[in-house]
Amino acid sequence: MDATKRPVYVPPEMGHYAENYRLFHLMRGMLEGLLIHMPEEPVDFLIKYLKNDNEDVPRICILGPPASGKTTIAMWLCKQLVTPRISQETLLTKERSFIADKVEDYQGRQQDIPDEAWAELIYERLQFEDCVKQGWVLEGIPQTRELARTLQAMAVIPRHVVVLYAPDTVLIERNLGKRVDTITGEVYHTTFDWPSEEDVRRNLIVPDDISEMETSRRLMQYHRNFPGILQSFEKPMKLINADQPCADVFSQVLTHVLAPPRTLSPFSPRILLCGPPGSGKSLQAALIAQKYGLINVSCGQMLKEAVAAETKLGELIKPFLDSGWPVSDSIVLKVLSDRLNMLDCHIRGWVLHGFPRDEDQARQMENAHIYPNRVIFLHLPIESIVERLCSRKMDPITGERYHNIFKPAICQEVHDRLLTHPREREEKVRNDVDAYFRLSSGLETFFKDSLSINADQDPQTVLEYIESYVVNPLPVTEAWKEEVLNLQDLWPST
Repeated sequence: MDATKRPVYVPPEMGHYAENYRLFHLMRGMLEGLLIHMPEEPVDFLIKYLKNDNEDVPRICILGPPASGKTTIAMWLCKQLVTPRISQETLLTKERSFIADKVEDYQGRQQDIPDEAWAELIYERLQFEDCVKQGWVLEGIPQTRELARTLQAMAVIPRHVVVLYAPDTVLIERNLGKRVDTITGEVYHTTFDWPSEEDVRRNLIVPDDISEMETSRRLMQYHRNFPGILQSFEKPMKLINADQPCADVFSQVLTHVLAPPRTLSPFSPRILLCGPPGSGKSLQAALIAQKYGLINVSCGQMLKEAVAAETKLGELIKPFLDSGWPVSDSIVLKVLSDRLNMLDCHIRGWVLHGFPRDEDQARQMENAHIYPNRVIFLHLPIESIVERLCSRKMDPITGERYHNIFKPAICQEVHDRLLTHPREREEKVRNDVDAYFRLSSGLETFFKDSLSINADQDPQTVLEYIESYVVNPLPVTEAWKEEVLNLQDLWPST
């Protein structure tokens, strides 16, 4: 980029690189770390932050009342995600430390353990290498608003908070049947989850404090503390009904924690619409461009405009249009590159349709540094295509377009003078559709993250599907992680 010239020209590769390697996401995480930790050596801190390469590791809190299934869900989740499970019990059975001894001293004297002591013990555990590299699942932590705020001040901020809930009567009944394996720590139930192996049954014991009175006391304590926890984790919190089979609860939890998070990074839509003739590409492009202020780039229209403007490229294009032969790919790519590299396309984004038509053109488009970040294929059966295109008519006097089914002529006089364009006769339409499917067979394979939509439905419904794909973040790729690893060689070890 040349900063001495105005207006500043921003190469299209910059936006593509920033989105592909999630630079905004990376910079935001680095800035958050600096503001929270306030290290004395910011540069060393940032180098260590990047070398940890743990921006996307799980950071999950599983909360809920007694007997809601927190332990079971947390253990299953840790097995699925290969992530350490951290609870009050595991904190005191892990490697000994001065803080753990202090907490046990409080327990030995039957005194309430201060939130600061729990917070220090949790923070100490999260600094172990397994938590740094693999993430963590906090089971039943934090239990109070004060502990939640203390952990947040120490930069222990979960990305997902799952809260299980169920009626108190169900929880009391469920708690009375709980049994724990003394060897593995697995939780079983006399009614809902009794083990079939005799060896496992011999290891089961009745845990302490599961009487109805004690469970009711713990439930009352949980309900008193829950409003404060809700205030601390309002945005990342997900409530899940635990009064259903455990496998269904786990499925909902796993779906939630694996869902890609919303991103606040700047996003310039670069949308490519593909589909056979009559699939509605032009209509959907116009609708989405109007709603979101994008630049509507129609390949065929641009070629006609270049001829009408009598430009040098237009002079090269005119013989192709006059003869009816396809315009050379190199000329089309030159026209597209000139248009998509204009400043308004960089700022507002664009929606392109009409190109590419085959895999070879898609590769040429990539070589020309034209990178769509949302590719959508519109599909519909050939019978629907014929119905859409072959029933279209035009009034030669007014120029108004009609359709025998969707927009019939207003009177018989108008109907009698309507004409059909030669390109919209059934034989021509079927030949064009056959040619499209024959040439475009490799396009969907080339664009791996593309979305296929059934276009044989109401245009507004199709638009809603397109919108949901455009506004939601794409799945995280490994490209940005590889880039961070490559950058590590540039810094000395600290």
